[in-house]
Amino acid sequence: MKKSILWLHKWLGLIVGLIIFVVSITGCIYVFYDDLKTIVYPERYSIQENKMPVSKQALPLTDLIEIANKNLPTNEKVTRVDLYLDKDRTWIFRANKTDKEKTLYHNYMVYYKRVFINPYSGKVQFVENTKYEFFQVVLQLHQTLLLGKNVGHTIVALSTVIFIILTISGLVLWWPKKWKKKLVKKAVWVNFSVKWKRLVYDLHNVLGFQTFVFVLIIAFTGLIFSYPSFKKFTTKTLNSITISENDKDLSLEKNVILNPNNILNESLLYAMEKNPEANMMSVRLRDKDEDQDIQVRLEKNKTSVFRWYYFDQNSGKLLNIKSSENQKLGDELIGMNYDLHTGGIWGYPTKILAFIVSLICASLPITGAIVWWNKQPKRR
Repeated sequence: MKKSILWLHKWLGLIVGLIIFVVSITGCIYVFYDDLKTIVYPERYSIQENKMPVSKQALPLTDLIEIANKNLPTNEKVTRVDLYLDKDRTWIFRANKTDKEKTLYHNYMVYYKRVFINPYSGKVQFVENTKYEFFQVVLQLHQTLLLGKNVGHTIVALSTVIFIILTISGLVLWWPKKWKKKLVKKAVWVNFSVKWKRLVYDLHNVLGFQTFVFVLIIAFTGLIFSYPSFKKFTTKTLNSITISENDKDLSLEKNVILNPNNILNESLLYAMEKNPEANMMSVRLRDKDEDQDIQVRLEKNKTSVFRWYYFDQNSGKLLNIKSSENQKLGDELIGMNYDLHTGGIWGYPTKILAFIVSLICASLPITGAIVWWNKQPKRR
């Protein structure tokens, strides 16, 4: 039985090894994207003028959107705003093309424009084309290998499925026949005093075992991004386990009615007033016949918490509030999927863990290929 599993493990690893290496290495880099971007691009993310007084209020959101649109081509408009409550951060206005004939998949990359604006003065600090931005290229390598959505995305998704099979089959191959103390110690810890061939073998087996659970979490959350049907299935299955009911305090807020003629500005001010501890908010702009939603991202005790506000743009009524604090299990986990995948779920400790696990994932195809090569019969 183990011979068949070993054969499957070996050849599947050789087939997708290079893809797993690229996806894992780019994942390592992207784990700390939120931290690195402010260091690498201070002229974009930090206000370059004199620091704004604490009492200074941001300009109306509608005015800032108009400024952003004036700095974009005519066939592009702002569809999303990421804003920060810190007084030293710019607000980011993201734009997608509106011309349906020119899709976002150009030269095998998904790209868009971002306008960085000082929200207190209205000054445009930078207009970014993510097609040429380093971290966006890294993200596209991670998601599509720069081969486009149809081809690259499919290859990465299938490789992730195979990687899960490799991880499980690797655990089966690692499992000791007899649980003796000496054997278990060798199977769990790397002995660096052995010869290099044995060391490589141990690094492949032991590191694969030590990261088994974390690898499955990262791979599983990656599949949720890759397959919408799998996402729906996971949500529906886990939602059958109800962990809490709707929060009474949130339900009381639903009687709120804002001025429909100024719904965008007032809905944002309302969300900011109700969530002063939020470190970041995201507004997704809708057409007039759609509900305006304000996504509020909070950080409590270094744990990501999300809250969404839905307003009727015609009447100004607050229709619904969704929170990761009171959702069913499936909705809650799907809402946290990005942070689970990138390690941001509990701040820096889990980010560092995700970085190490991704680095080990990148090493497994290399050590596995070396082990396979060392077992090839030597030629005279």
